[in-house]
Amino acid sequence: MKEPLTIEGAWRRTPRVHTDERGRFHELFRREDSVEQGEQVERLETAQANCSVSRRGALRGIHFADVPPGQAKHVACVQGAILDVVVDVRVGSPTFGAWEAVELSAENGHSVHLSEGLGHAFLALSETATVVYLCSTGYAPGREHGIQPLDPGIGIAWPSDIEPILSAKDREAPTLAEAAEAGLLPRHDACLRYRAAHHRTEGAA
Repeated sequence: MKEPLTIEGAWRRTPRVHTDERGRFHELFRREDSVEQGEQVERLETAQANCSVSRRGALRGIHFADVPPGQAKHVACVQGAILDVVVDVRVGSPTFGAWEAVELSAENGHSVHLSEGLGHAFLALSETATVVYLCSTGYAPGREHGIQPLDPGIGIAWPSDIEPILSAKDREAPTLAEAAEAGLLPRHDACLRYRAAHHRTEGAA
């Protein structure tokens, strides 16, 4: 089942889990989900699949890519647990600067889908956490950007009992206001036009 988050273009997916004496099984990703659920959500055409392993406190993001073509993502935690965060960095969006957090874990099986133009970050909650994410476009350093995940202007409520561990690149990334001033952020209208032109969508029945 997919349910929209408060930020347009982001959804949480709750899988149907099958269990027996051997263990359990669920589908990590299903391209036809949008058709079965009758929701207005693009089908993700996967160009790259990534896997990251993080120690407790590792904070990755906030990352986003230029639109076009942007980079839609489908994110799941297959070992351990993370706090996955979507940030609306699209200039002109009604929810610009807003964020929403979803706990993803191997236990709950939840995943998050993000459309092109949205910012993404996560914090490892468990001793180690393995995250798998499918991407609509491949890695292209010249098109990818970051925003400081501890930016007080965004004010993400990261867990207070975990000391965040950031890469030098993420630590030195600009704030949301600085990125906007530098013209680095995608525009909401451009993101919507790109999605309309490049994705087949299914409307509600």
